[in-house]
Amino acid sequence: MRTATLTATSTEWIRGETQPLASSLTYREAEAVVDRLADSGFPVRHLRIVGRDLYSVEQITRSQSLLRSAGAGTASGAWFGLLIGLLLSVFLPGVGGTVMLLSGLVYGAVWGAFFGFVAHWLTHGRRDFASHEGLVAASYDVLVDRPHANSARQLLADAI
Repeated sequence: MRTATLTATSTEWIRGETQPLASSLTYREAEAVVDRLADSGFPVRHLRIVGRDLYSVEQITRSQSLLRSAGAGTASGAWFGLLIGLLLSVFLPGVGGTVMLLSGLVYGAVWGAFFGFVAHWLTHGRRDFASHEGLVAASYDVLVDRPHANSARQLLADAI
């Protein structure tokens, strides 16, 4: 079994025996190289997209308040309550299905609003914003297994 190692003389990720095929600044460009090879019939299992110099990026999407937290809790609680009401109406056929659905929706919305409000209140204003977090690389390399390097390069040259 081959193990993945990072060479001391290079930032190139080596897994088994690979060769660099293309480098790009965006993931979409690296993805386009792989897509061109896939469209040409190349066995893509011999390719890797490797991100270098990873950074954690947190995109702030909006401010968060007690009211917004309660509103979000209301919405998620309503969906959960609707699901519970649906399940109860299926397994308790003697009770009106509409009553179960509406009861689940209302109780779920009320409890969701309560828990959303309390959860935000307990932070004491330490996190009054909502965000999405992800990893971003400074650049991307497309690597190919050495035995398939020449055919991959030829297919890319033919595709241009």
